[in-house]
Amino acid sequence: MRVLIANRGEIACRIARACRERGLQTVAVFSDADANAAHVEACDVAVRLGPAPAAESYLNVPALLAAAEAHADAVHPGYGFLSENADFARLVIEAGLIWIGPTPEAIDLMGDKARSKQAMREAGVPVLPGAEGDADALIEAASTVGYPLLVKAVAGGGGRGLRIVESADQLAAALTSASSEAAAAFGNGDLMIERWVPRGRHIEVQVLGDEHGSITAVGERECSVQRRHQKVIEESPSPAVSWALRVELENAAVAAALACNYVSAGTVEFLLEDDGSFWFLEMNTRLQVEHPVTEMVYSVDLVACQLGIASGAELPDPISDGAEGHSIEARLYAEDPAQNYMPQVGPILRWDPPDNVRVDAGVRAGDTVTAHYDPMIAKVISWGTDREEARRRLVTALRDAPLLGVKTNQEFLIAVLEHEDFIAGAVHTRWLEDFTGWQRRASPGLDAVAAVLLSLHDPTGARPWHSRGEHDWPITMRREGEDVDLRVAPRGSAFQVGDVEVRCLDTEAGFAVCVDGVRSSATFVREGRDLHLAVVGLGRGVWTEPDPLDRTPAEVAGDGRLRAPTTGKVVRIEAAVGDALEIGAAVVVLEAMKMEHPVRAAVAGTLSELRVAVGDQVRGGEVLALVE
Repeated sequence: MRVLIANRGEIACRIARACRERGLQTVAVFSDADANAAHVEACDVAVRLGPAPAAESYLNVPALLAAAEAHADAVHPGYGFLSENADFARLVIEAGLIWIGPTPEAIDLMGDKARSKQAMREAGVPVLPGAEGDADALIEAASTVGYPLLVKAVAGGGGRGLRIVESADQLAAALTSASSEAAAAFGNGDLMIERWVPRGRHIEVQVLGDEHGSITAVGERECSVQRRHQKVIEESPSPAVSWALRVELENAAVAAALACNYVSAGTVEFLLEDDGSFWFLEMNTRLQVEHPVTEMVYSVDLVACQLGIASGAELPDPISDGAEGHSIEARLYAEDPAQNYMPQVGPILRWDPPDNVRVDAGVRAGDTVTAHYDPMIAKVISWGTDREEARRRLVTALRDAPLLGVKTNQEFLIAVLEHEDFIAGAVHTRWLEDFTGWQRRASPGLDAVAAVLLSLHDPTGARPWHSRGEHDWPITMRREGEDVDLRVAPRGSAFQVGDVEVRCLDTEAGFAVCVDGVRSSATFVREGRDLHLAVVGLGRGVWTEPDPLDRTPAEVAGDGRLRAPTTGKVVRIEAAVGDALEIGAAVVVLEAMKMEHPVRAAVAGTLSELRVAVGDQVRGGEVLALVE
């Protein structure tokens, strides 16, 4: 049997690996942006779908069906894209191909959050109070549901089309924004509202169902550490779930799956309150991003289970010998947590994935993260005999394998994992909103190493510390928008930079530095005027030799020019030329990597010029509008 994987990135690589282990051939699909991607190389055959935008490639149903009919016997949708599109599943089945997933009827039912909640009520699964309907109906029902409430897209997931509304005066704007984002992400702008539990925990249960009517639950995962309603850290088992509560959750998940005659792998998501009560949120009719933590704890291959179920096999009883140990997954994203998790684009200049943990990745050093797709680079998954061992292993893996080039959330992940609340298991779905102080300013030692490397860089590629003069020299670097003035002075085999002594060493493992007598491994890449540097124990960052013609960020912000914070597409214009604007007023809204990003006025004044229109593609840093 040959399986077409209707997806990309790390999930396509993961599915290809499971197929290969079972002697199944694989067919990759790719856009022009992914012609040389890792998932293309991981498969036996690869078929071009179209240009880079997902709508013209990975969401191009005719092209996918043509590729499947010509080259495959079965289709695995992965997650995201068309994985929960019942019409696509029907077309695959009607074409005589094997659909590796749930029935279209189950996708339809559980993909409609309003219908699914009604089905759960009838099945005896606890459901939060809420309402469905058009904007007027939702505004009218809101007083009954109560505030705070959650505006939620009826279709889709992944945080798109979700808005927290604290009071009635915020509701109309939230409905407009959420509907627009949901329509762009899922092709369906319908919304619902439900009671919002501010400090709930996100608990989900893995379920598997076969074509013979057997349904089983495989433990729970906790995914409470979220930003912008998207998961960042996941783990299994949950530190908040007792054995008795686990039984209740699994029974409720099985009841939910039975209500839609579920087949294949799926996940039932619940909101857990402090008193132990829990509420049905939704059922994801697909494999989840976080499925590896369940695999690590229960020693089960969920993709292999999907393949077996699709071939007509019965689920083994039991599916696993039981839980052993603890597993934690961190999602490594190309994003800037300090700038509201703004997606980033750019090259991966250097990255050697850690070898002491599991890494599910769809990119490699030398690849470029584009604005066309989700910004997740990889999943880093640890296992330990207990939660603390798994946590320490994950921290070590992230710290010792820095990714240089495009900005990522790597340091942020380490800070989360080392926070006392996470160590104690005392987190909830809004915990990250109050997570501050994690940004460590570059230490004098790290600045000193950067100064040495920038001063002595040899563009021929030779080790820079082997070619130094006898005299000290000044150097100005820019780090995080601030100028740093230092003086580098040779001192025999070392350098004196202010009060810090730096020695650069060649070792069998690569490169190391001694900073004030403390030796650490280091990694750096010089790209133009930028130095990307990571030193174990000191941190990482990017230092730039400033161009004298450049202006400071403050000067740029003060000139009234509104620049795109990232590459993306203009989806809304919120102001007109001539409008008076206050600081922070939204002018243009961009869509990048499936999320909306408002561009706001940095100065008060009058909108004098608008340089873009809805539908325009813009580059990061491009001037969008002028405010006088």
